Amino acid sequence: MQAYRASILHLLDDPTANAEGAVAFHEDGLLLVEDGHVVGCGDYDELAPRLGDTPVEDLSGHLITPGFVDTHIHFPQVDIIAAHGKQLLDWLEQHTFPAEAAFADPKHAADTAAFFIDELLRNGTTTALVFGSVHKVSVDALFAEAYARDMRLIAGKALMDRNAPEGLTDTVESSRADMQALIADWHGKGRLGYAVTPRFAISCSEEQLTMAGEVLTEHPGVWMQTHLSENLHEIKETARLFPDARDYLDVYDRFGLLRERSVFAHCVHLKGEAFQRLAAKGGAVAFCPTSNLFLGSGLFPLEEACSHGVKVGMGTDVGAGTTFSILHTLGEAYKVGQLRGDALDPFQALYLATLGGARALDLDDKIGNLAPGKEADFLVLDLAATPLLARRMAGAKSLENKLFALTVLGDDRMVSRTYLAGVERYRR
Repeated sequence: MQAYRASILHLLDDPTANAEGAVAFHEDGLLLVEDGHVVGCGDYDELAPRLGDTPVEDLSGHLITPGFVDTHIHFPQVDIIAAHGKQLLDWLEQHTFPAEAAFADPKHAADTAAFFIDELLRNGTTTALVFGSVHKVSVDALFAEAYARDMRLIAGKALMDRNAPEGLTDTVESSRADMQALIADWHGKGRLGYAVTPRFAISCSEEQLTMAGEVLTEHPGVWMQTHLSENLHEIKETARLFPDARDYLDVYDRFGLLRERSVFAHCVHLKGEAFQRLAAKGGAVAFCPTSNLFLGSGLFPLEEACSHGVKVGMGTDVGAGTTFSILHTLGEAYKVGQLRGDALDPFQALYLATLGGARALDLDDKIGNLAPGKEADFLVLDLAATPLLARRMAGAKSLENKLFALTVLGDDRMVSRTYLAGVERYRR
C-alpha cells in the first residue's frame, strides 16, 4: 500500500445539482493506494489507524486532486499550436491539413506521440479523448505510447473521404478496414479505448457516415467523437451538403452517431431544443474555450447546456486550442462565462475537469474522483509553484477563493507529480 499525506480536494457529484454533498475537502488528508486503485481517502486522523507499517509520504503544502480529463484534443496538431490564421475552415486549409499529412510517416507519428503523451502528463491530464490523423499508423503510435504508461486514453483515426487534400482522404472500405484492425488491436487493451472519429460532417460522405454508424453498432462499448456547430460558415456548409437534415445535430443522429459515448466538440451555436435532443440520446459536449476564442468561433452557452441535462467536459482542442493545461483552460472558461453573463463557479470548474469529464466519457465508475475503488489517477499540485501563486494562496480567505485563484493563475508549473494507476509517471 502507498500512503500520501497532503490537502485533498475532489468532487463526489456535480455541485450545481448537489450543493451540500458534492465537495470533499480534507485540509490534512490521507490518500491510500493499492494495486493501482484508491483504497482510502479522507482525514488523516481517521485513516491513520489503517496504515500499519505502511510509510507515509508527507506532501504538506501541496494539494492532491484527481487527474484531469481532456475530452477533446488533436494529436497531429501539436506542431501547429499558436499558428496565426483566420477562422475554422481557412485555418484547416492553411495549417491543419499540411501538418496532418506528415503523419503518414510512422517515425514522425511515433516521435510526436511520445512528446504528446509526455506533454499531457506534464500538464496533469491523465485521461484524454484524442483525434488521430486519417492515417492508421498515427493511432497505432499514440496507443503504443499510452499503453507503455498504462494511461487511460481513447482515440481514433479521422474519417475523411471528401473535401480534404490529396493524401488526407480515405474511402469507406479503407476506413472500415483500418478501424476494425485498430479496434481488434487496441480497444480494451490495458486502459485504452477506440473512438469512431468522423472529422466533421463536411469531410464525410453519406456512405462514410453510414459505415461509421455500422461500426459503432458492431462494437458496443466503443466511443464516437466529432465536431458540431463550431463555426457559422461550417454550419452553413453542412446545411448545403445535407439539405434533408433537420439541423447539424440531425445529420449525425440520422446515421446513428448520436448515442451514449458520443462526444461532440464545441456546440457553440446549439440552442435549447437541440441540447434537449442531445441529452435525451445520452450524448456529451466537449467545451473548448481556448480554441473557440482563438478561432473566433463564439462563446459556448455552458449554463444553457447544463440546464438541459447535457453532460459536459473540458477540452483543450490543441492545436487550435492554445494550451495543454486544463487548469489554464478553466481560467479561459471563466472568461467566456463572464462575457455571457454566467460566471463559472470554481467548484463546478473542477467538476468539469474531473468527474464531469469522466461522466461525459461514461467512465465515472473508473475515474473522476478519489473515491475508494476508483483507479488511482491523481495529481500533486504545488501551491507555491510561482512567487505570485504563493503570495495569492497565503492571502486566500476560503477554499472557494483559493480554488478560483488556482484556475486563473495555474498552469503546468503547478503540476508537481502525475500518477497513473498509482504509479508516478511525471515529476517536475
